[in-house]
Amino acid sequence: MDTGTKISVFVLVALGGLWYMNHKKQPRGIRNNNPGNIRHGDNWQGMTDIQTDPAFVQFVTPEYGIRAMTRIFKSYARRGLVTVEQIVSTWAPDNENDTESYVKHVASVLGLSPDTPVAEHDYPALIAVIIKHENGSQPYSRDTIEAGVMLA
Repeated sequence: MDTGTKISVFVLVALGGLWYMNHKKQPRGIRNNNPGNIRHGDNWQGMTDIQTDPAFVQFVTPEYGIRAMTRIFKSYARRGLVTVEQIVSTWAPDNENDTESYVKHVASVLGLSPDTPVAEHDYPALIAVIIKHENGSQPYSRDTIEAGVMLA
């Protein structure tokens, strides 16, 4: 192997290591392209072929994770669960979350009261707030979120 090739291999390995270290620092939902932290149970479109996380679904892109969130919210609406409180309480039950605080946070960021219905056209804003609450950050552009919503 010549010197130029050795340097190229070293750079690729170093960059791969940096990607891995940065990737591992990201919240689990972001690493899994599952920013809503959807648990295993359904066979979602866009799931990775190999699921290495024992608890949460892994998607090939964040758009597919956002698509799944949207599909879940649409299923809630079909069951009559449309207010901020109804949606968040179903999404994040008390046995796993401080649901009351979660509801207040989502309603506050959206500028709504907990008993206000969330219309389907407001799903991108709702999803952005939930992503931030679930992961501590919301790294996706509005275009990425809207693309995921459109897939649903």
